[in-house]
Amino acid sequence: MNSIATIELRNLELNTQIGSYAPHATIPKKHLLDMTLWIDPQLIMISEDKMEHVFDYDPLIVDIELLAKGYHYETQERLLTLIIQACASYLAIESLEISLRKLPVSLDSGELGIRLKVDNETLSQLRVKTG
Repeated sequence: MNSIATIELRNLELNTQIGSYAPHATIPKKHLLDMTLWIDPQLIMISEDKMEHVFDYDPLIVDIELLAKGYHYETQERLLTLIIQACASYLAIESLEISLRKLPVSLDSGELGIRLKVDNETLSQLRVKTG
Protein backbone atom coordinates (compact mmCIF):
# COMPACT_ATOMS: atom_id res chain seq x y z
CA MET A 1 0.00 0.00 0.00
CA ASN A 2 1.27 3.45 -0.88
CA SER A 3 1.02 6.15 1.75
CA ILE A 4 0.43 9.84 1.20
CA ALA A 5 1.34 12.29 3.93
CA THR A 6 0.25 15.87 4.34
CA ILE A 7 0.63 18.65 6.84
CA GLU A 8 -2.37 20.94 6.88
CA LEU A 9 -2.53 24.53 8.05
CA ARG A 10 -5.92 26.22 8.13
CA ASN A 11 -7.11 29.75 8.86
CA LEU A 12 -3.76 31.26 9.82
CA GLU A 13 -4.53 34.95 10.24
CA LEU A 14 -1.72 37.01 8.77
CA ASN A 15 -0.76 40.39 10.13
CA THR A 16 -0.36 42.05 6.74
CA GLN A 17 -1.45 44.95 4.59
CA ILE A 18 -2.60 44.14 1.07
CA GLY A 19 -4.16 46.44 -1.50
CA SER A 20 -5.11 50.07 -1.98
CA TYR A 21 -8.67 51.14 -1.35
CA ALA A 22 -10.76 54.13 -2.34
CA PRO A 23 -12.52 56.18 0.33
CA HIS A 24 -15.60 54.38 1.69
CA ALA A 25 -14.50 51.05 0.15
CA THR A 26 -14.73 47.89 2.21
CA ILE A 27 -11.29 47.29 3.67
CA PRO A 28 -10.57 43.67 4.58
CA LYS A 29 -10.21 43.02 8.28
CA LYS A 30 -8.52 39.65 7.90
CA HIS A 31 -6.22 37.79 5.54
CA LEU A 32 -6.32 34.03 6.08
CA LEU A 33 -3.83 31.47 4.80
CA ASP A 34 -4.52 27.77 4.17
CA MET A 35 -1.80 25.33 3.09
CA THR A 36 -1.50 21.63 2.52
CA LEU A 37 2.07 20.36 2.28
CA TRP A 38 2.79 16.94 0.80
CA ILE A 39 5.80 15.31 2.47
CA ASP A 40 7.43 11.91 2.73
CA PRO A 41 5.16 9.62 4.83
CA GLN A 42 8.23 8.54 6.79
CA LEU A 43 8.17 12.01 8.37
CA ILE A 44 4.79 11.21 9.96
CA MET A 45 4.91 7.45 10.54
CA ILE A 46 7.80 7.45 13.01
CA SER A 47 9.20 4.75 15.29
CA GLU A 48 10.47 7.16 17.93
CA ASP A 49 8.86 10.25 19.40
CA LYS A 50 11.68 12.64 18.45
CA MET A 51 11.62 15.91 16.53
CA GLU A 52 14.57 14.81 14.40
CA HIS A 53 12.27 12.26 12.71
CA VAL A 54 9.55 14.72 11.62
CA PHE A 55 9.22 17.83 9.48
CA ASP A 56 9.54 20.80 11.83
CA TYR A 57 7.02 23.28 10.43
CA ASP A 58 7.60 25.97 13.08
CA PRO A 59 10.44 27.70 11.14
CA LEU A 60 8.19 27.83 8.05
CA ILE A 61 5.45 29.55 10.07
CA VAL A 62 8.00 32.10 11.29
CA ASP A 63 9.11 32.71 7.67
CA ILE A 64 5.50 33.24 6.59
CA GLU A 65 4.77 35.64 9.42
CA LEU A 66 7.90 37.67 8.61
CA LEU A 67 6.92 37.89 4.94
CA ALA A 68 3.39 38.94 5.82
CA LYS A 69 4.28 41.79 8.12
CA GLY A 70 7.42 42.94 6.35
CA TYR A 71 5.88 44.91 3.50
CA HIS A 72 2.69 46.55 2.19
CA TYR A 73 1.63 44.40 -0.74
CA GLU A 74 -0.42 45.65 -3.65
CA THR A 75 -1.71 42.14 -4.42
CA GLN A 76 -2.45 38.87 -2.66
CA GLU A 77 -0.67 37.15 -5.53
CA ARG A 78 2.71 38.67 -4.64
CA LEU A 79 2.54 37.60 -1.00
CA LEU A 80 1.43 34.11 -2.04
CA THR A 81 4.37 33.87 -4.47
CA LEU A 82 6.85 34.79 -1.73
CA ILE A 83 5.33 32.21 0.62
CA ILE A 84 5.67 29.54 -2.09
CA GLN A 85 9.31 30.52 -2.57
CA ALA A 86 9.81 30.15 1.19
CA CYS A 87 8.23 26.68 1.05
CA ALA A 88 10.64 25.72 -1.73
CA SER A 89 13.56 26.25 0.62
CA TYR A 90 12.36 23.26 2.70
CA LEU A 91 13.46 20.11 0.86
CA ALA A 92 10.99 17.97 2.82
CA ILE A 93 8.09 19.69 1.03
CA GLU A 94 7.36 17.67 -2.11
CA SER A 95 4.37 19.67 -3.33
CA LEU A 96 1.78 22.01 -1.90
CA GLU A 97 -1.61 23.62 -2.26
CA ILE A 98 -1.96 27.11 -0.89
CA SER A 99 -4.70 29.71 -0.68
CA LEU A 100 -4.95 33.22 0.66
CA ARG A 101 -8.27 34.96 1.20
CA LYS A 102 -9.49 38.26 2.55
CA LEU A 103 -12.65 39.19 4.34
CA PRO A 104 -14.99 40.96 4.27
CA VAL A 105 -15.30 41.81 0.60
CA SER A 106 -18.46 43.96 0.49
CA LEU A 107 -21.01 45.15 3.00
CA ASP A 108 -19.15 43.35 5.80
CA SER A 109 -19.64 39.96 4.16
CA GLY A 110 -17.97 37.54 1.78
CA GLU A 111 -14.50 36.13 1.30
CA LEU A 112 -12.32 36.49 -1.77
CA GLY A 113 -9.17 34.53 -2.36
CA ILE A 114 -6.68 32.87 -4.62
CA ARG A 115 -5.49 29.24 -4.67
CA LEU A 116 -2.53 27.55 -6.30
CA LYS A 117 -1.31 23.97 -6.51
CA VAL A 118 2.46 23.64 -6.86
CA ASP A 119 3.94 20.32 -7.98
CA ASN A 120 7.35 18.85 -7.22
CA GLU A 121 8.80 19.91 -10.58
CA THR A 122 7.86 23.56 -9.97
CA LEU A 123 9.32 23.46 -6.45
CA SER A 124 12.52 21.97 -7.89
CA GLN A 125 12.75 24.80 -10.44
CA LEU A 126 12.30 27.36 -7.64
CA ARG A 127 15.04 25.66 -5.63
CA VAL A 128 17.43 25.93 -8.57
CA LYS A 129 16.64 29.64 -9.05
CA THR A 130 17.09 30.54 -5.38
CA GLY A 131 19.79 27.99 -4.54
